Amino acid sequence: MPKLTISLAQMNIALGDPRKNLQQFESFAGEAAKRGSHLVVFPELWASGYALENARELSAPLNAGEFAQVSTTATQHKISIVGSLLEKRGVEVSNSATFFAPNGKLLGVYRKIHLFKLMDEHRWLQAGAAPLLLELPWGKTAIAICYDLRFPELFRRYAVDGARLIVIPAEWPIQRVEHWRTLLQARAIENQCYIVACNAVGETGDTTFAGHSMIVDPWGKIVIEVGETPMLATAEIELDLVDEVRQRIPVFADRRTDVYG
Repeated sequence: MPKLTISLAQMNIALGDPRKNLQQFESFAGEAAKRGSHLVVFPELWASGYALENARELSAPLNAGEFAQVSTTATQHKISIVGSLLEKRGVEVSNSATFFAPNGKLLGVYRKIHLFKLMDEHRWLQAGAAPLLLELPWGKTAIAICYDLRFPELFRRYAVDGARLIVIPAEWPIQRVEHWRTLLQARAIENQCYIVACNAVGETGDTTFAGHSMIVDPWGKIVIEVGETPMLATAEIELDLVDEVRQRIPVFADRRTDVYG
């Protein structure tokens, strides 16, 4: 399956209001399916936003709450869905990005490894302890969340392990939008893979989220980039380009792990 149609559901997340956010979610997922998308990506914490002081009440285990609704929606529209939600794990809560297949099956969970202290994540959430790389019909696919973008080691690990596409749900602020745009392109160029990033828009307290959801190809070329309003963006990508770029400039073969580990 070398060609893949992807939709990015750039949302204005209603803080602490899952019911309102679920309506947006259903609408975007339905529209993505109508457009023939194989995969639709939602922002980080799309059901709750950064209402972390209420994280315990807003979280659910993987087989319940919003997670169960995502599974149902994936099945209903026969579409793969990625986005992050608050996951309840015993007494702990994680910022967890799930991959649901078109049959509603949960194929994997990535729990955010790097917690963002500027948004108090470390006060309310438990950090993840493992990367996630999935074998999918279109090739190996990895997941990272927002602040993870600043840690190239994670992305290099994914690329070395064969990732052809890395999906990033995010809530990235407008004052650092240039970091967002530059780092997304850098991660695509240095790892010679597709980067698929969905951000939020709108305001939470004094933070305005940047939007600029985008897909970047393995050359670092922006396939699609949107602005700073809620919208569904859709593009088709050619996954064979990953192999072509990796053959043209064989950076993985030329790495000197004997020198720098």
